[in-house]
Amino acid sequence: MGEKDAEFVKTIKDIKSRLAPMKIGKWGQLQEWFEDWDDPKDNHRHVSHLWGMYPGRQITADGTPDLFKAVRTSLEARGDESTGWSMGWKVCLWARLLDGNHAYKLIQDQIKPAGGRGFGGRGGTYNNLFDAHPPFQIDGNFGCTAGIAEMLVQSHTGKVVLLPALPDVWKDGTVKGLQCRGGFILDELTWKNGKPATVKVRSTVGGKLNISWNGQDQSIDTKSGKVYTIQF
Repeated sequence: MGEKDAEFVKTIKDIKSRLAPMKIGKWGQLQEWFEDWDDPKDNHRHVSHLWGMYPGRQITADGTPDLFKAVRTSLEARGDESTGWSMGWKVCLWARLLDGNHAYKLIQDQIKPAGGRGFGGRGGTYNNLFDAHPPFQIDGNFGCTAGIAEMLVQSHTGKVVLLPALPDVWKDGTVKGLQCRGGFILDELTWKNGKPATVKVRSTVGGKLNISWNGQDQSIDTKSGKVYTIQF
């Protein structure tokens, strides 16, 4: 590491040390503000204080269970009604909360025909499949798609976790091409009756693959360019 790099790292560490910590408020919520003045009746669509859950990875079920629970409390208080990027983000958040049925409910809200104009409408999707948030927000389309991916596979904890938030209605299915952290690509994931049947994982850079489903873990030392098939 060069002198300039070391100085930059020092600067970032100093800034990080001055960031306000995530805190749980008096009604069990993840505080949006430094002071504990969140209103449990506030149903504003913005949920920026939940960034640590998604797309961040500071908040996880195993690593920070109290914060994990506080995120759910905050989301429940804000409600489901939303528009645009916020609706897509909530799909991702509920997937990270491992609640596939709630995430699926929001997907249904997202693809409903849009009604009304302006922020008073209930969001949804226009006839051309553009996300309805006047005039249009691609963030909603991309966010909802990202949420579907999070329902089928998550890799932010260091493991490739299969079907972490599968809704009841998706009992059987196949998905191809989902990319995971560590340079792993799911060439194919097939599941039946809500359980994985076969997964084909391509390793693009090699290294250890930690793959998990329902608490069952497997580790494989992989080589770059090879495909590994696992039967369940």
